[in-house]
Amino acid sequence: MSEIRNKDLWQSGQLKIDWVRAHMPLLNGLEQDFSKTKPFSGLKIALSVHMEAKTAYLCQVLAAGGAQMYATGCNPLSTQDDVAAALDHSGINVFALHAATPQEYEHCLEKVLEIGPNIIIDDGGDLVNLMLTKFRKLIPGVIGGCEETTTGIMRLQRLNDTKDLPFPMVLVNDAKCKHFFDNRYGTGQSVWNGINRATNLIVAGKTVVVAGYGWCGKGVSMRAKGLGAKVIVTEVDPVKAIEAVMDGFQVMTMEQAAPLGDLFVTVTGCDDVITEKHFALMKDGAILCNAGHFDCEVDVAWLEASAVSKVPARENIKAYKLASGKTLYVIAEGRLVNLAAGDGHPAEIMDLSFAVQIMSALCHSGPQCQISGRQSYRNPRPRGHAAECS
Repeated sequence: MSEIRNKDLWQSGQLKIDWVRAHMPLLNGLEQDFSKTKPFSGLKIALSVHMEAKTAYLCQVLAAGGAQMYATGCNPLSTQDDVAAALDHSGINVFALHAATPQEYEHCLEKVLEIGPNIIIDDGGDLVNLMLTKFRKLIPGVIGGCEETTTGIMRLQRLNDTKDLPFPMVLVNDAKCKHFFDNRYGTGQSVWNGINRATNLIVAGKTVVVAGYGWCGKGVSMRAKGLGAKVIVTEVDPVKAIEAVMDGFQVMTMEQAAPLGDLFVTVTGCDDVITEKHFALMKDGAILCNAGHFDCEVDVAWLEASAVSKVPARENIKAYKLASGKTLYVIAEGRLVNLAAGDGHPAEIMDLSFAVQIMSALCHSGPQCQISGRQSYRNPRPRGHAAECS
């Protein structure tokens, strides 16, 4: 039933899954518990999370709990085909393709929804959005779900405000054990893992511009400083901007920062953070990347349409020569740099985040279920189970 690139890649993917399993003790414990208690027995779970090794192990833990799993990715470039093959080899239904076209990406989302899920595990809100637009007839079968990331929560909150959310969703990102660690330390490290892998350039001595000073921006800025960069933060929230100053960073607008930066990282979740007017101000050779969920923060579409030449500069890096004669470099098409150019967050970080994700899903199953209705919830604490969401 799976739709993946190459089933023969499974052994490579299995090595990756085995490695993260050895470094995820919380999920190990849940897997052992679930293999006995089967709390998801008889339930179908549709999951859309970055299809890499840690997510694969998450799927296997849920399957150990009796769930019928239907898994896909949540970004066209973050799927690792060998991991998808290994997950398929383990008996889980997988619909995920690296470098998927927009049509292929939506098709994979559709495949995990058309089976009529009882629980939705989302990362970015694409599954919920598609359920509400194309699969409304299946909504009565949905008990509820949970959302992993800030961007997805923003989408859910809009639905909640307009009373258009037809089933309860747990906001995993609001858990302290998620955003304090995953967003700050996980993003902070994995973004630089991706940048360094893609560029093979030194960070020390460079001027790094970080757009956004939420928990993710804090982590990216902290790690840039630790690598020896001079860090400039751009932030529209005055309180967060003051916090960045108190943390020792320069704070200015993107217009002011654009001529100074050697490397730009957007971490805002907003549209059009870096656009044509900023490109015109940048140095020749400036490097741009994005760590927000969607590829809308750096206006890559303008570069694609306006550059006089576009050539691969290196794996995962594209060079855009502008009419002015300067060349700008974009990593991973402006998509999530830590996953499109790297392996995502460290295993230990995702162990914590995925444990919260699992416990949030558990809130929708069995006698410990304590939420209902048509709204979003901050992490409730399931009754009758040792672990708690906090």
